Parts: sequence; C-alpha cells; structure tokens
Amino acid sequence: MTTAILSQTRIPITTITFPEVALKTRDAHKLRGYFGELFRDHSPLLHNHYEDGSFRYAYPQVQYKVLNKIPTLVGLNEGASLLAQLFLTMRHLDIDGTAYPILSKHIRHEQATIGLSEDLHQYRFQTLWMALNQANYQDYRRREPAEQQAQLKRVLINQILNVFKDIGLWLQPQERVLVSLNVEERTTQFKNQTMIAFTGSFTTNVLLPDGLGLGKGVARGFGALSTSERTNERTSE
Repeated sequence: MTTAILSQTRIPITTITFPEVALKTRDAHKLRGYFGELFRDHSPLLHNHYEDGSFRYAYPQVQYKVLNKIPTLVGLNEGASLLAQLFLTMRHLDIDGTAYPILSKHIRHEQATIGLSEDLHQYRFQTLWMALNQANYQDYRRREPAEQQAQLKRVLINQILNVFKDIGLWLQPQERVLVSLNVEERTTQFKNQTMIAFTGSFTTNVLLPDGLGLGKGVARGFGALSTSERTNERTSE
C-alpha cells in the first residue's frame, strides 16, 4: 500500500534582525515606512505599491515586524532575494526622527517547507492577529460566542489557503486544512482606527515558517507566527 504524498513546496525565506535596536511592537509600520521610502526605486515588493500609486493586491512578500522588541524584516520568494541584496546597504534606522545606527544586523536565509503535514503543529500569534475585515466584522458581532469561534476558524483556514495560492501551492481535491483555534479578543490601533484583533494559538495539519504573517496588516507586523516551543513571551500589541 502506497502512502499518498501530501501537497508541499519549499520557498526561500530571508529574515533580517537588528538585535541592538529596541522598538515597540506598534512601531512595525514605521519600519515599513522607512525602508519602503529608502528603497522605493528598487521594487514594489518593499511597499506594495506600483509606480503609478496603485496598490499591489497580493500576499506581501516583504513583511516588517517588531518581535520581542527586535526590528525584523521577513522576505519570501522574490522578497527573500531582494532583502538579501539590500542587506549590506542598511546602515541605520530612522524612526520618528530618531536615528538608530545599525552596529550589527543578522541575516538568515533558508528554504522553508510549507504545505500539508501528516502531523499536527501548534503555532502562537507573536503579534495580534487581525482576522476580520469590514465585510465580515458585522457578521461576527451578530453571532453567539460558539458561532464566532467557528467563523474565526473558517477565516483562518481561508487565510492559510490564500497564502498557498499566492506561492503557487494547490491542494488536491481530497486534501483539507484542519484547524483547532484558541484565541481571545483584543483591540488595537490600525491606520488610526480602533480594530478588533486576537491573541492566542492554533493547531493545524499545516507546516508554516516561523515569522510568517496571517490575516490583515501582515506587512505591518500583524499576525506573526511562531511555533509554540519557540514562543516564550506573551503576544503584544
């Protein structure tokens, strides 16, 4: 009897950290603004806007995060090679008019497996997960707590499938993403608006790389994942 081969792929991921610079989690969008402007002419992947100002509607291949106070840049696929090319040119950070000289920076480049797994894996949201958009928020508010959890589970599965689609991974008809979700509601500020977000963890039959973002605002650091055994701090806003 042969064992079915599960749908998986490997993608390049580059992670750059600045361990001597301490920022707040909410400063991630300022990182995006700084590097997006600094390297504006290099690629729309760095800021998700094309030259004509139109928005790039696709999963962000360069993501800016502050994880455990450390500024972190994550690039995948084309974004991985782009960050590797720009690594040596990064000399300082300018956040709210404060210049932070970069005395040391670390780069990690790897081929990460993503896709379905025979095993279950637990992930924790290192940063708040903004699961809902304007279209499904009102629907969420009208539901009972058990129905809300079921809706969030469907949303998370769809977000995982959207990542698969954007990296060119397609599941076979008989394959299913399974999720067990354990999250609590929080609020956060996003583009000067108060938004609902969630903290917590989930278990799934999917392999996902550390640092990958899910949900709304991933380019600005929201929804950053970590495998549970590597997460020792509480999710922050």
